[in-house]
Amino acid sequence: MEAPRHVYSASELGYSWRLGVNLTNNKPHSSPTISPRLTVGAALLDDSNEPFQAIFLTFLTFLPFLPFHSTPPPRFPQMAPREGLVHVKEYDIKDSNVELIGTSIDRQVKYNSALTEPAWASSPINPSEPVGSSAGLSVWRIEAFQVVPWPREKHGHFFSGDSFIVLSTCGVADSEGGEKLFHEIFFWLGAHTSQDEAGAAAYKAVELDEFLHGEATQHREVQQAPSDDFLRLFPKMQIREGGVRSGFRHVEEEAGKEEVITLLRVFRNPAGGNGVVVHEVDPKWESLDDEDVFVLDRGDKIWVWQGKDCSPMEKAKAAQVVHDMTLAEHVDVEVLAQEESRSYLVVKMLGGDEETPRDGFRNERPMVSVSKALSPGESDGEGRTKKLFRISDESGELEFELVKEGGDIGKSDLDGNDVFLLDSSGRAIWVWEGQGASRVEKARWLQVTQKYVSRLQEDVETAYLTPVAKVREGNESKAFWTAVGA
Repeated sequence: MEAPRHVYSASELGYSWRLGVNLTNNKPHSSPTISPRLTVGAALLDDSNEPFQAIFLTFLTFLPFLPFHSTPPPRFPQMAPREGLVHVKEYDIKDSNVELIGTSIDRQVKYNSALTEPAWASSPINPSEPVGSSAGLSVWRIEAFQVVPWPREKHGHFFSGDSFIVLSTCGVADSEGGEKLFHEIFFWLGAHTSQDEAGAAAYKAVELDEFLHGEATQHREVQQAPSDDFLRLFPKMQIREGGVRSGFRHVEEEAGKEEVITLLRVFRNPAGGNGVVVHEVDPKWESLDDEDVFVLDRGDKIWVWQGKDCSPMEKAKAAQVVHDMTLAEHVDVEVLAQEESRSYLVVKMLGGDEETPRDGFRNERPMVSVSKALSPGESDGEGRTKKLFRISDESGELEFELVKEGGDIGKSDLDGNDVFLLDSSGRAIWVWEGQGASRVEKARWLQVTQKYVSRLQEDVETAYLTPVAKVREGNESKAFWTAVGA
């Protein structure tokens, strides 16, 4: 009779993930024990510990997806204190641990793990069916390493201290004249999310893809510069400070303050259209900008400051935001145009004094469309031309070779036996995975992508913000083909 399989707790899974972070930076001085069934260190990749093995292997796979500019993780007991993911050691492609990534065994472990994930068994769209069975939008937040459904009424509401997973499913025409479901998975990383949360989101995103039989397009999104594809999913987006109390990181409450002041910046959705973004910013006068509307909430009263160059649409959207804020609690609201002398009260409440100017406020928006954030000439003075690279392991190590550069890149340049990287003039980095590519090429494309981005950052400081997405041959998104032919 087969022995019962151990079910790992959230704390064990979390600990294993943190250990993975540390093991990429240190040579462990000991083999700490999490539980009688989960011994790590020398026996780290023991085949008998398949669930933990899969977590660690996936951590290695998704290492480049994590925010390299973030604060190093806290130091943990029994682990040599070092810096975080900034100085990650690159693993030799011949290393046996790495070679397990992307194998049929690894994929089967991930798929089996996906089958036991409660979040995938019951769709937020229709709880009686698994996720991906019907067209629609599903959102989850990572809470203490768990995938928790995000209420439909809160779709578009994000917190800078959190990580989210978004699944967009829609019907598209197939080659036989019928219709099939097309899936896009986005994992969104808040500007202040922890490495624990970001790692869990990345792992669960690939797990969800395995649950959908590898047919989804995967996207990494960062708060400061999300892709237009992501922005279009949420015509009304709101980003607030703080976040969930995670397993190893807490958002501290400001319990000792008598008054909490919140300043919201309201501006047009960077993707265009009639969408709007409501973004919490530092409550100080330096956050103001003549082109946008600001909502100052002091608890007992709400002040609306309309910049002299803001649009009528932004004024209308800000009015709706204030209306929603006053539904739960009736408070006084005062709307002030920047040109009015009384508008200086808002500047004063935000720390201004007699010498503070009354106009000429200029401050970059906290979130922009990446197509604008990385527009040609803005960062490097020359702009990034479109380039197509082939990712190859023929030499024994993964490397990328330039295939073509410029505007004449087309579908015929792709070969189903390889993996290709497309830099769409800095607007996005796409990875196309051919069906006949080697398992090593498929498994290590993220490390190659990070290497490419790191090289770009020598000349383009904001290159790390570039959205990264992967598609598989036969399941390409419309946005990918647009990028290829653009």
